[in-house]
Amino acid sequence: MSVRIIVGECARAMRRLPDASVDAIVTDPPYGLSREPDMAEVLRCWLAGEPYRHKSRGFMSQHWDSFVPGPEVWREALRVLKPGGHLLSFFGTRTYDLGVLAIRLAGFEIRDQVLWLYGNGFAKALDVSRAIDETLGAERTEVVGKYQPPGMDKPWNLRHARDERDVGVFASSRYQLDITAPATEQARQWDGWFTALKPAVEPIVLARKPLCGTVAENVLRFGTGALNIEACRIETNDDLNGGAYTKQGNRQVSPSLHPGSGMNQPGKTADRPFVQPSGRWPANVCHDGSEEVLSAFPDAPGQIARARTDGADVGNAVYAPMRHVTKSPDPRGDKGSAARFFYSPKATQQERHAGLTDRRNLHPTVKPLGLMRWLVRLLTPPGGTILDPYAGSGSTGVAAEQEGFDSILIELKPEYADLARARIAGESPLFNQVTIESLDGEAA
Repeated sequence: MSVRIIVGECARAMRRLPDASVDAIVTDPPYGLSREPDMAEVLRCWLAGEPYRHKSRGFMSQHWDSFVPGPEVWREALRVLKPGGHLLSFFGTRTYDLGVLAIRLAGFEIRDQVLWLYGNGFAKALDVSRAIDETLGAERTEVVGKYQPPGMDKPWNLRHARDERDVGVFASSRYQLDITAPATEQARQWDGWFTALKPAVEPIVLARKPLCGTVAENVLRFGTGALNIEACRIETNDDLNGGAYTKQGNRQVSPSLHPGSGMNQPGKTADRPFVQPSGRWPANVCHDGSEEVLSAFPDAPGQIARARTDGADVGNAVYAPMRHVTKSPDPRGDKGSAARFFYSPKATQQERHAGLTDRRNLHPTVKPLGLMRWLVRLLTPPGGTILDPYAGSGSTGVAAEQEGFDSILIELKPEYADLARARIAGESPLFNQVTIESLDGEAA
């Protein structure tokens, strides 16, 4: 296994890489959570093949997060991917459409959307009532309660806090803020109104470089073009009807249950065994197992909808009337709400700082390693190479190392690139000699 870290702007760094040299791309790029862009100007630039330069700052006032990557970045990513290679890229809900449009314009095929659900997001919203008081120059003085904001254990974060409830502020759990009553009648009319919902999902686009020939031909030639479903199945002990699971591990199934299978034709075997797979087929939903996420899914048997053999509409279908000609004598036996989906808790403090002996990982958007390992395993063939053009503190590289893949990491900020090197080296002594390449001095 090998790890290569390049420090510099990602499009320039990818030009160092040969054509069709990586098997998969897994990345968490800038979300562009800043001022709304002039979409006419964005489209004019992108359709003309020019980069769009956004003037506002993004997440936590960072210039690097001012806008999503444009097609010029994803064209380089497309070039270095092998035909049929997959791309998984996180985006924010507000700018997912822009990020995916740029990927489409670069030449990728959009295959799916994966949802990462979590319960510990915090609302970043404007308190309209308070804003009205501030606009009218009215000072709030009546304290009606205390508010303990969610957030980190760093007292220095209190410098961002105000004297009253500030939705989305970070503060130590040892501190509480005042909740103050509206000072004007206009503010009282809009008390309780804010400008955003609490975030609980991050969409991940699944894209693929166009194939060379059929899927089978592409896989045989390049080793890419398909997903490793078997290695990413969701463990369960449930008995799912229809052959996916049985308590005995296999079952003889009558052809009358599958009239369209051809098994009841002359010369066909009357019965055949179902072999129990290692787990459920992975879905395009992942979650952190929090109570808030689990409560959003009804704890009901999997396939409540039933079908009649006469082809009539079924009145108790879950989402809409269903018309089937096959017989489904029993609903699936699986249960457990979000247990059907891939589970990985959010990155803990211990996980964020694992492998670091002389520093702390202060990167603002660290993804959980369990999730990253599942994603790289889904896309990458044995012995393959993963590229992350927005490496941050190196979670993709750590996940690749733990799964046995080579990785190429590109990061703009030298301090984060060094952090990634230290995290990966801390995972395995074999990586203590990882070197960091720099684009400093190279022509743009």
